[in-house]
Amino acid sequence: MTMGPVPLTLAIHDYDHVRDLASGAVGVEGVALRCLQYPVEEIFFRFTRFREWDASELSLAKYCSLRAGGDRSLIAIPVFSSRAFRHSAIFVRADGPVDDPAALAGARIGVPEWTQTATVYGRGILAHEYGLALEEISWVQAGTNEPGRVEGVAVELPAGISLTAMPDATLDAMLTGGELDAVIAAHPPRSFGDGGPLVRLFSDHRAVEEASWRRTGVFPIMHVVALRAEIHERDPWIAMNLLSAFEEAKRRSVERALDANAPAFPVPWAPANAARARELFGGDFWPYGLEANRRTLETFLEWAFEQGVCQTRLAPEELFAPQTLSGFRI
Repeated sequence: MTMGPVPLTLAIHDYDHVRDLASGAVGVEGVALRCLQYPVEEIFFRFTRFREWDASELSLAKYCSLRAGGDRSLIAIPVFSSRAFRHSAIFVRADGPVDDPAALAGARIGVPEWTQTATVYGRGILAHEYGLALEEISWVQAGTNEPGRVEGVAVELPAGISLTAMPDATLDAMLTGGELDAVIAAHPPRSFGDGGPLVRLFSDHRAVEEASWRRTGVFPIMHVVALRAEIHERDPWIAMNLLSAFEEAKRRSVERALDANAPAFPVPWAPANAARARELFGGDFWPYGLEANRRTLETFLEWAFEQGVCQTRLAPEELFAPQTLSGFRI
């Protein structure tokens, strides 16, 4: 009896580096892929709560929190659909401590979720790059621009950490009104930009982030791709085949980004910026796989454990399907 391709439904945001996979231009060997594209917040909510798809983009922090807590219902592959340096995710008032992170010692700082990946990195930056004691800060949890946001996964805070939930407030209003000294958030508060009252803590955040990369070798990972464990247990070969397809889709995207003869993106100097990134990162500026990302993953897991996002200290190898941890050579 001849078996056809295995059907697999994947939910992922509309990124150029997954475009060819989502469109079918790049196939997954042995798989009939159906790709659903939604905003990441909807994807995370629906997959974390209801496991609606076979595979999904997922917050790195939430995935690691579940795994560290003993939940083995998901298994990731080392595909990192979203990455961003997070010095630029710290916001203050324009009349506040701009370019002076040390002034936030003992401050009152808001986060949309303790387990949001961007806030793990933001708190780690304040603690490890600028020497702030997280225990001395009064932490506040609320929606960035809409009230009512709650934690996506359960969290047990370390001793000495104070976190107050403000379900009826927004971080934007509290920061502009002086009730907070800073906000760490993946999405900027509504009052940021265009001459508004809120600015980034680091006025030249790109220079600060490039210096951090040169010093630490950490390029923050925001999202992974995870499979439902029963899918992986039934057909373990899917993990590596899916990783290979993501790699090919990304390769095509990077090729488009670097093409100065026929720029693919409606952004001035986009190919020049891509070439600059390649020079800064030494080749592959958006690497998949474990070894190329070990330093970043080890740093994140250390910070997540320190902050109570992970209840046990995980090693990077514990996150991914074993088939994807190494490759073959010809």
